[in-house]
Amino acid sequence: MNFIAKSAIPKFLGLILILGFLVSCEQDLTTVGSGVVGNEPFTTGTEVYDVFAFNKNIEAVQTNKLNIYQLGTYSDPIYGKTEASITTQVYLSTANPSFGSFSQSKENLAGTSDEAITTIEENEKVKEVFLFIPYLTSSGSVDSDGDGVIDEFDKVPDSDNDNDGDGVLNSVEVASNTDPLDEGSVDENRDGLNDGDGATIFANNFAEKVELDSIYINGVNYDEVAKSPLPKFDFKVERSTFFLRDLDPTASFQEAQQYYSAQVFAPDFVEGTPLFQGDVEIIDEEKLIPNEDDESTEDVNEAETNTKLQPGIRVPLSNEFFQTNILDKEGSSELISQANFTEFIRGLHFSIQDTGNDEVFLMLDLAAANITMTYEYTNYDTNGTTDDLTDDNPNNILEKDFVFSLLTRSTTGVISGNAVNTIITENYGPQVSEVLDNDENSSRIYLKGGPGTYAELNLFEEDGGENILEQIKSENWVINEANLVFYVDRDQLDAVGSTLEPPRLYLYNTENKSALIDISTDPASPQTGIPDLFGFYPNYDGVIQKSNDKGVKYSVKITDHINNLVLRDSANATLGLTLSTNIQNWNIADAKVSDTNAVDGEEELPITSIVTPLSTILFGGNLDVADPDYDKRLKLEISYTKAQ
Repeated sequence: MNFIAKSAIPKFLGLILILGFLVSCEQDLTTVGSGVVGNEPFTTGTEVYDVFAFNKNIEAVQTNKLNIYQLGTYSDPIYGKTEASITTQVYLSTANPSFGSFSQSKENLAGTSDEAITTIEENEKVKEVFLFIPYLTSSGSVDSDGDGVIDEFDKVPDSDNDNDGDGVLNSVEVASNTDPLDEGSVDENRDGLNDGDGATIFANNFAEKVELDSIYINGVNYDEVAKSPLPKFDFKVERSTFFLRDLDPTASFQEAQQYYSAQVFAPDFVEGTPLFQGDVEIIDEEKLIPNEDDESTEDVNEAETNTKLQPGIRVPLSNEFFQTNILDKEGSSELISQANFTEFIRGLHFSIQDTGNDEVFLMLDLAAANITMTYEYTNYDTNGTTDDLTDDNPNNILEKDFVFSLLTRSTTGVISGNAVNTIITENYGPQVSEVLDNDENSSRIYLKGGPGTYAELNLFEEDGGENILEQIKSENWVINEANLVFYVDRDQLDAVGSTLEPPRLYLYNTENKSALIDISTDPASPQTGIPDLFGFYPNYDGVIQKSNDKGVKYSVKITDHINNLVLRDSANATLGLTLSTNIQNWNIADAKVSDTNAVDGEEELPITSIVTPLSTILFGGNLDVADPDYDKRLKLEISYTKAQ
C-alpha cells in the first residue's frame, strides 16, 4: 500500500516536494540557458578573437623516473643536434641471492661432519650475460583485411592476398602456423610438416614482423627508410661510478632526488673497459632464442622450438665483470640488500657512439628491460638413490638464470628505481633564440620537445585582462564550441627540408597544470586500430591535419574552458602549449627555464613534452593585416547562441 495515501498530511507534503523539484529544475534550466531558453528569440554566430603567444626557453628538464627514455643522436634542421644517453641503476631480482642450490654459508660447510655428502662447493661460473631493451612498438597496428598480416607489411588490403608468393594465401598460412611473409615457410597440404624440408611445424614458432615506433634514422621515422637493410648503430655499455640517490639530502631525505637533462656522466663517471661496444641492428621482427632439449620428454625435441623476444637491443655483457662483481660476491655485504648493492655496483651508462654515418635516435622503455645472467654450477646428483653411493655423480653440471631489472613500473604506473636521461642540445640560431623569453607577442610559435621550447598563451587580451570576457558575459552568450586554431608555417619547414612533425599538441592551464580536456564528455578509450596518441580524447583533438602528407594545422577544442570563464567566473589563466607523446600523461616535472618571471628559474612542465625530440613552427597571433599569411594567424574561434 502507498504510504502517502494513508493521510492528508503526507499528501500535502508530497505536493510541496513535487512543486519544489519543478521550481528547482526551472532554475537550473534558466542558469544553463543564460536567458536564452524560453520563448525569447535567439541568434547564433561565430566570433574570432586574438590570442597572444610568448615563446619560452627550457634550459633543462627533470629526466629521472621517466616512463620513456631517449638514446642516440637526432639532428633537427631548425633546432640543431640533440644527443641523449642514459645512466641507470641495476636492481637485484632478490636481495642476498643464493646462486646454485645452496647459500654461500652452507657451501662453506661442505665436507664437514655436520653436513650431508650432497653439500658441496658449487663453483658457480658465468656462462653468458645478455642485456635486453625492447624497442617501442606501434599501439595502432591494423590488419584491415583480416588476413593475419598487419597493413604495415601487407602488399594490398585484400583478404585473398599471398604476400610471399608461395601459392598459399596469407590467411591459410596463419591457420597452418607458417609465416605468410616467408616463401620458405609453407604447409600447403596442412600436414604439420614444412613443404620445403619436411621439418615439424610448431605453433607460434616463427619470427613475426612487428611495426616499430619512435625510432628515428637521420631525422625521419624508421618506416620511411628502406626496410632492407636498416642501418646499424654503435652501442656502448659502461659501468657508471656515479651514485644515483633516491632521496634528496638537501630536503633531509624526505623528498625524491631530482636529476636534470643537463647532468653529464661520461666520461668523468664511467670506468674500465666497456661491458659491451659494437654494432646493433635495427630489425623489425621478433628475435628467436632456441630452446634447449629436455631429455625427459622423449617425444618432443624442444631444441626445434624457440622463445620469442620482441625486437630490441640484445647484446652480450662482460662475463668477467659479472663473475667478479656478482657470483664471486655471493653471501657478501655487497649483495645483502638492494641499498648495499646500489652503493657497490652504482649502475650502467648507455650511449650510441657517433660514427659519422647514419644518425639513430631511439625511444626506450627501461621498465621493460632486463639483464639475464646465465651461470653453471656443480651439483651432487644421487641419481635418486640416497642410500647407494655407487651411482652418484658429484660433478653434475646444472644451469640457472638470474635476472636483473633496471626500472620497474607498478600497476598504477609508478616508477621504482632510478635512471637519468642526459640530453644535450646545440645552441639555437638567432631565428629561434631572439624570440625566446623576450615578453613579446610573437608572429611564430617555436615548439621543441625535451630541454627545448614551449609557449604561453593569453586569450582575448595580451595581459590576460577581463574586458572582452565581461562583454561576453553581459550579452548572455551560451558557448556552443570554441577552438584554438594553429597553422603550421610550411614555408619555414619546407625551406630546411623538415619532414618529421609532431603528431599532436598538448594545451594546459599553467596555474593548476591541468589539461584543457573535458574528461566528462570526451571518450577516454581509444577506437580499435587507432594509436593511443590519437584515439584518446578525440573531441579535444589537437591532432595534426595534413595535406599531401604535410602538416597544415592543429585545432584544439577548448569549449569547456571558455564556458568556465563565461558561466563559472573562472580566472582567465595563461595557457601552456607543448608537444604530446601520450595525451593521457598529465603528470608534470620540474624544469630549469630562462624566463626571469619564473620563481627561482624553475617551472613545472608536462612530462608528455619532455620525452620527444620532435619540433615544429606554428604561426603566432602577431601578424600584420597586410601579411600574406594573416589568415593563418593564431586565433580563437567561438560559436555562440544569445538572446536578441
